[in-house]
Parts: sequence; structure tokens; C-alpha cells
Amino acid sequence: MVTEEALVHQLKDKSSQAKAFEVLVDTYKERLYWHIRKIVLNHNDADDVLQNTFIKVFRNIDKFKGDSKLFSWIYRIATNESLSFLKTKSKMLGVTSEELQNLLLDNLQSDVYFEGDEIQLKLQKAISTLPEKQKLVFNMKYFDELKYEEISEILGTSVGGLKASYHQAAKKIENYLKSN
Repeated sequence: MVTEEALVHQLKDKSSQAKAFEVLVDTYKERLYWHIRKIVLNHNDADDVLQNTFIKVFRNIDKFKGDSKLFSWIYRIATNESLSFLKTKSKMLGVTSEELQNLLLDNLQSDVYFEGDEIQLKLQKAISTLPEKQKLVFNMKYFDELKYEEISEILGTSVGGLKASYHQAAKKIENYLKSN
């Protein structure tokens, strides 16, 4: 296993870039797919956003300064790509972001790639009621099991603010699940 620092060096070197990019994709594709999937809620859309994320990483690797971990930088790109995708999709469909969330949730049950049961579906509905930032923080902490420090790097928010957001999100989800 190559270190993150060595991988960044190989990605920036034209002679080793192609092989290093394969390693990068193999290392992060599954984690990124599920991170993106929790935001866009659709398998095909998640695949598209994942592909766009890796294209952006490839095109912009020279701009990566190493101020954060490579993993955090890629997660930030994936998060931004996912949110941009949802904004574009809601504009194309002529619906608000809340209406789009409801459409995506309705389609989730019939999605052949969704393996969740009724409880999972109910949890997804509860998560969809959260404000965008709380939704991101909850997904990254609860599902991706990221540390607050990692989420802080990805979202550019203080650890204290993230802890408060997560706590508020968990309370809202708990209240939703109790009342529905």
C-alpha cells in the first residue's frame, strides 16, 4: 500500500499519473460511491456524480496543496459535486430542492439497487427532513463513521459546530421516528 503522500506525488508526475490514478480510484471508489449515494439517493445518479468527481480530481490534482488529507479533499469534491448535481436536477425538473428530495425518496423504494428494509426507508425519510448541513454531518458521522476532525476538513467547519449539528440532527431524526 502506497502512502497518501507518495500517491499525490505519483498523481502529479505525468510518467506515473495513469497508474497512480488507478490506485486512487480503486482505493476510494466504494467509499465515495456510498457517500454520494446517501446524498443523491439514486444509483445511476451516484455513478454519474462519482465519475464527475474522479474527473475533477484528475484535472485538478496539481492544485492540491496538501493542506488537508487527500481523502478529505476528494470527499469535499464529491460532496460539492453531489450538491451541485441536486441543484441542477431540481432546476431541470422545475421543482424545489424539498420536492426533489420527496421525489427521490419515492423512487428509492422501487430502486432495484436499494437493499434497505422499511426501517432503512423510514430512516432515509427522517434524514431527508434535515437541513442540508445537518444531513451531510449526520451521514458522514453515522454512516461513513468519520471522525469530527475529518468532517471538519471536508466541510471547512469547526469541530464544535459539527458536534452541535450532529446532536441536533440526531434529535430531529429521533423525534421524526417516534412520531411516524
